[in-house]
Amino acid sequence: MTTFRERLRALPVLPDGLPGWEIADLDALPATPHQLFETWFDETVAAGATGPHAMTLSTSDGHGAVRARTVILKDLTADGWWFAGHSTSPKGRDLATEPRAALTFLWRETGRQVRVTGAVTSHPEVGAADFLARPDASRAAGLVDHQSEVLGDLAEHRKAWADALDRVRADPRLIAPAWTAWCLTPYEVEFWQSGTGTGQTRLRYRPDATMGAPRAAWTKELLWP
Repeated sequence: MTTFRERLRALPVLPDGLPGWEIADLDALPATPHQLFETWFDETVAAGATGPHAMTLSTSDGHGAVRARTVILKDLTADGWWFAGHSTSPKGRDLATEPRAALTFLWRETGRQVRVTGAVTSHPEVGAADFLARPDASRAAGLVDHQSEVLGDLAEHRKAWADALDRVRADPRLIAPAWTAWCLTPYEVEFWQSGTGTGQTRLRYRPDATMGAPRAAWTKELLWP
């Protein structure tokens, strides 16, 4: 009988035949990490990836407790990477106390990983527009709220959700009062590519503070795997 450790080691991590990533000239790369991220994202979608917009959001409460969860990327702008949720949720409370966070994308189909670390700001007006764009069932879940609080039984949640769905359908403009959007403005973005027979390539973008304007230009540097 195999052990759990042996079963883990027998699993493939990444697909075979990955082309790798040879970088001969850093200056030939996109000027900003936003541009490279969008290119990689489009290539991942073309490769048939499931949920390429899913990302791990890691936050801290400012006292050493760290939490991580999977959320959905809502937008990418010059300001940064956007996501949404309840300001009263654990992630919302963490970000209010410690407004810095990290995002991690893992795209197994292309053998790629992207890590984005930076400062987070809250934008309720953007969150309201995001909430109204959600499907009715998702808006109902948002109206129920109480995220991560102890639940007595599932029937209690099911009834609260059904009641909220009725409210959403009766008022299409109804918005959860605590719903907000957050923007993570990066001070570091790392791109990681694995290749069959070539090993790993790591590239980091950091804002060039010497240019006088934050993030007006980016320094690109290779990292040891």
